[in-house]
Amino acid sequence: MRETTPFEKIDLHLIRVLHTVIAERSVSRAAVRLGMHQPAVSTALKRLRDLSGDPILVRSGSGMQPTDAALRMLQPSAEILQAAEHLFTEARAFDPRSAVRTFRIAASDYLDPQFLPKLVAYLKKHAPLCTVEIMALSHDVDYSGQLAHGDVDVVIGNWPQPPAELRMAQLFADDTVCLVSQNHPAVRRGWSAQDWLEAEHIAPMPTHPGAKGVIDDALNAQGLRRKIAVRCAHFGLMPQMVASSLLVLTTGRQFCERYAAQLPVAILAPPVPLPQMRYYQLWHDRTHHSSAGTWLREAVKNAAMQL
Repeated sequence: MRETTPFEKIDLHLIRVLHTVIAERSVSRAAVRLGMHQPAVSTALKRLRDLSGDPILVRSGSGMQPTDAALRMLQPSAEILQAAEHLFTEARAFDPRSAVRTFRIAASDYLDPQFLPKLVAYLKKHAPLCTVEIMALSHDVDYSGQLAHGDVDVVIGNWPQPPAELRMAQLFADDTVCLVSQNHPAVRRGWSAQDWLEAEHIAPMPTHPGAKGVIDDALNAQGLRRKIAVRCAHFGLMPQMVASSLLVLTTGRQFCERYAAQLPVAILAPPVPLPQMRYYQLWHDRTHHSSAGTWLREAVKNAAMQL
């Protein structure tokens, strides 16, 4: 009787668990992402440890960290999953009406608040059997790595210099304006550049380490610096904060106009020259020729054109 080799004990599900556990650095978070019960993920992790002879995840402080061997397995496991996904789906053109897959889109809520709802409505109308995951962009998210590993299909952003290794397509541009409370002194008497710079501003948390954002990059180029009194990770809450304070929010006109009809706020022109807010989508070479990826990017473009 032929002896079973370790390779024959590996199935695609086990590779998916391996990749997700390493990427999430947590059994519980991996379970949520995989739609599994945590004990089932722990059982799969034990099998992976037995097969690899490596602990894969080890305790580090209050959390878990992948071992060096696990980190070396991250990219190969992503490539295996990508190859398996494309094995049959790319053999024929992507048919959104019958396709069953998950679209993962990373975006911040600093976009026009109608953009993501329009996009989800479009996807569910034209690809009804597909699952959609809208993932947040935050300062601790390696979106470039997520695109490379296939954890995200598309990233939607507006920072000045996206990574050069990613592909990019413009979505729309928007004038930069300021949102203030109707009780802000500038509503009655206007403001000078100095008034604006000395006002208390509210700004989002950086989307990635070292990022300053479009506004502050433009100010730095002019030798100017504004006073940021509040930083908030939840962009959609900022208009309410502005409405009840003297804070100044500087962002795209479309975003501000959605809230101007709902809150006691006013839209003012900034007294310093600022560029338009330009929004785009990013993707990796790994999905550039994918028919499903091409369809998704066209859907993103269509949603942007409806604004």
